[in-house]
Order: sequence, then structure tokens, then C-alpha cells
Amino acid sequence: DEVLVYGTVAYGEHLFGNSKYLSVEMRTCLSLVMLFVLGTSRALPVDSVSEEDPELTAGYFEGDIVLNAAPRNGMSNTSLQWPNGIVYYKFWEGFFDQVQETLIKGAMKTIEEVSCIRFVLADDDQPYFINITGNPGGCYSTVGFTDDIQKYNLEPFPINQGCFRIGTMIHEMLHTLGFYHMQSTFNRDEYVQIVSENVNPQHLYNFNKYDKDMIEDFGEAYDYGSILHYSPLAFSANGGKTIEPLQDVPEGIMGQRVALSESDISKLNKMYNCAEKD
Repeated sequence: DEVLVYGTVAYGEHLFGNSKYLSVEMRTCLSLVMLFVLGTSRALPVDSVSEEDPELTAGYFEGDIVLNAAPRNGMSNTSLQWPNGIVYYKFWEGFFDQVQETLIKGAMKTIEEVSCIRFVLADDDQPYFINITGNPGGCYSTVGFTDDIQKYNLEPFPINQGCFRIGTMIHEMLHTLGFYHMQSTFNRDEYVQIVSENVNPQHLYNFNKYDKDMIEDFGEAYDYGSILHYSPLAFSANGGKTIEPLQDVPEGIMGQRVALSESDISKLNKMYNCAEKD
């Protein structure tokens, strides 16, 4: 079984037929459900991404980030690690069937296969964990470890749609692990232009940048292909692009929800000091 890991700004050769953009293939032991999903996953054309994207419709900060009551000003993402890289979780009873739970566990397995992160089912005595729910309203997660019961929601959709795209599940799990959206990083204006006249005015605040002391890039360059990057049409008021890359980026790269990029994996391993745990 293979997990696809895409390069910094592009997908694999098998998707685009361009040898300039090569994928890295990693062996995994995913379930049959994961095989089905990865076998049928495909990049969404940017024109197909709309305000109906459930990552954007939940009504939280930047669409899918649940902010804690504690102030975040000046709190770096490096302070949000889960102790020992272990993320405890529970499925809230009644939301998901066995196939859906297996798919979510497959997304966890994908992260485990490329890092030292471990997802562990919480027992009744576990004081902190992510509470996996399937409430209406979209996909969203708390950012980082909060030492409490925290939110992780995936509104049920057919497999490979909405919150049940494997990449969307992983996207939300990276928020859980302490990562913010790529296009909100402090130096994003060197790489993308926010087309404010196309942004729904009620959502313009979602394009604010974080301060440099709040975001650690771990020595990685800006990554158009990050699974944490908005699509070019995010929060569009008129169907026009709200994010324009300042470099030549192949169509379908920004906002991809197919796989972790090499940069995503590198940042995750650096944040959790995985090299020291090998």
C-alpha cells in the first residue's frame, strides 16, 4: 500500500505528467478503506472549490480553527505540542459508522507513518483528548494541545467529499497538532497576493497574518502545496480568486487536499523533535 507525499509546490508525476514535479512514495499498512480512498482521490480543480467548502462554512476563525478562551497573542505554535507526541482521542457515540471510523483512523495512520506522532484511544480515566464528533456545520478543530477535552468535528459526507476527503481529515489533524494555515504566515506577502476586492467583506479578517513571533517555519520555505494552504477561491464573494500566487504554480496545487507535502512532514517532525526519538 502506498501513501503519496507531494513535493513542496507540486503533485506527483502520475497526476500531472510533468517530470519536474516528483512525488515521494512511502509504504504504509492502511486499511482497505484507506486503499479505496487513496485509489480514488484526485486533486480538485480550483474552479470547483467554492464557499460550500466545509472547511470554510463552520463559522470559526479562518473557517475551521476553534480558538481557546485563553489569549493566543504571542503564543508560538511551538508551545502547542501534545506531551510526548501522543494524541488521545474518542469517537463521540452515535455519529459515525464503522467505515467512517476506519477512514478517520486511516488519516491518523497516515500521520503516524511519516512522524513520531501516535494517536491513542482514550480510556475513561484520560483527562484530555480530542472529542471526535460529526455535528452539522462543517469541519473544524482546536489548535494544539489544551490540556482539556477539545473539539475535532467532521460533518459526515460521502467518502471523498467534504469533510470525508482524506486530506481534509489530515488538515484538521494538523491543526490539532498545533499548526495554523499556511497563507497566514508572517511572510506570506512575498509569495501570494490577497485580492481583497474579491473577498466577502464579512470574512476579510480571515486573511490576517500572524506575527513572526507566533509562527515558527522550522526553516522551511513557503509551501504553495501544503495541505494547510487555502484554495485560491477561499471566502470569495463573486467567484473570483481571493489568493493569487506570485510565482508560477501549477493549477490545482494551492488548496490541495490529497496528501501531506514534504514540507508539511518536515515541519511536523521538527516541531515534535522526532529525529531525537528515533
